[in-house]
Amino acid sequence: MPDKWEKQYVVDAINAHDSWRMFRIMSEFVDGFEILPDIAPAVSIFGSARVKPGDDHYKFAEELASKLVGEGFSVVTGGGPGIMEAANKGAAESGGKSIGLNIELPMEQDSNDYSNIELNFRYFFCRKVMFVKYSMAYIVLPGGFGTLDELFEAVTLIQTDKIKPFPVILVGKDYWSGLLDWIKDKLLDEEKVSKDDMEIIKLEDDIDNIVKIVSDFWEIIL
Repeated sequence: MPDKWEKQYVVDAINAHDSWRMFRIMSEFVDGFEILPDIAPAVSIFGSARVKPGDDHYKFAEELASKLVGEGFSVVTGGGPGIMEAANKGAAESGGKSIGLNIELPMEQDSNDYSNIELNFRYFFCRKVMFVKYSMAYIVLPGGFGTLDELFEAVTLIQTDKIKPFPVILVGKDYWSGLLDWIKDKLLDEEKVSKDDMEIIKLEDDIDNIVKIVSDFWEIIL
């Protein structure tokens, strides 16, 4: 067993490493703050990294991104494969700004080839700040834990008035209806959330309606 001096050495080494980590965190914020202000107005599109080209949701994200670019919006994604790749592809091939905020992961998350503005992050929380700070709408296609994390980050910040009430739009009624029913039946019924909170999330499967929601909101805040 290590004695107390050996344990203290380990603790001191961890604390020293944390101090140096602060500079990496600062550098990620600085890179984002320097590069991303020029992308406005921008819309973030989220969804699964595991969706393959040819999938209906892949095609949807690609077409949606293309139409958003046609209305003058930049498109921001997590920079990886799947839905992210589709959205970046649709934006880039339509001549728009296609931003990929890639995260370093031990598996699954390689940068896609369609980001014409790319930033790489080690820390999820730095990356999420960039999504929220530089986007004026969130469009969330079917995804897993990462997608849920991004969705509820936005909803919580809007609920607590930390950011403007920008549109948060779920795509895929069959996919998301169960979650929304649970929120209504459990959280709302038990007064864990309010009726106003329920208005934060929109459910919409029509591309033109989504583009209109985003465009109308942008006109309001101009």
